[in-house]
Amino acid sequence: MYELISKVGKASPLVVHYTNEVTINDCANMTLAIGASPLMSYSYEELEDVINIASTVVINIGTMNSSHLDLFVKAAKYANKVGKKLVLDPVGVFASKKRQEIIKILLGEVKFDVIKGNMAEIKFIGGQAVNGQGVDSHEECDDIDQLKAISKTLKTTLAITGKTDVIVDFDNVVKIHNGSPKLKSVTGTGCMINSLIGSFLGVSDNSMDAAVMGILCMSLSGELADKDDLGIGSFKVNLFDNIYKLTEEKIRDLGKVETI
Repeated sequence: MYELISKVGKASPLVVHYTNEVTINDCANMTLAIGASPLMSYSYEELEDVINIASTVVINIGTMNSSHLDLFVKAAKYANKVGKKLVLDPVGVFASKKRQEIIKILLGEVKFDVIKGNMAEIKFIGGQAVNGQGVDSHEECDDIDQLKAISKTLKTTLAITGKTDVIVDFDNVVKIHNGSPKLKSVTGTGCMINSLIGSFLGVSDNSMDAAVMGILCMSLSGELADKDDLGIGSFKVNLFDNIYKLTEEKIRDLGKVETI
């Protein structure tokens, strides 16, 4: 699994993003920092062309621009049609009826390799009551069996961020204990995890490994970036620097990964 960091750098897989307008620039730069190649699009006209050459497609509903909603569905369905790997981030799905509607369509018509979200988002799409506000979660992991059931129902790998990150693939569970509270204070770190997962999916057929590596790289880099208790602006710069300088050896040595 840890060797994926080198594989990304060598292969530079193309990750096509249909993503959050607030964080699109950071997602592109995060993809580059890990060694992959980003392509950001909101175009119907080039949809088939860019997905045909992609390794992975990321769908992120963080910015609910009305003109993009049908595009998200069309892009995801076409990615399925031509066998491209898919990552979904149901950002703030519990916040509005329209977010719930678009996610219901996507989950009903598209097969995703990985669904990444915070605990409230994942529990909500699994039919559970949640404690969330806006796009933020006040939930933490409290029932692994419930998460296994959601993974099996949706037939996908769940990548769940929080104080303790949890990755669930049917009955396989990994917890990641790296991180920094400042990751919640920088807009877009969750969106950037999609870019990392998408990058690793581009060089791996194992969605669980890609999800673990995507979250681990962000959590570990956040921990390293915060070692001198930097202010938020400096922390964000240092976060990107640490992502860029990650190596297989560093991830093996410093990653706090627990297999359940």
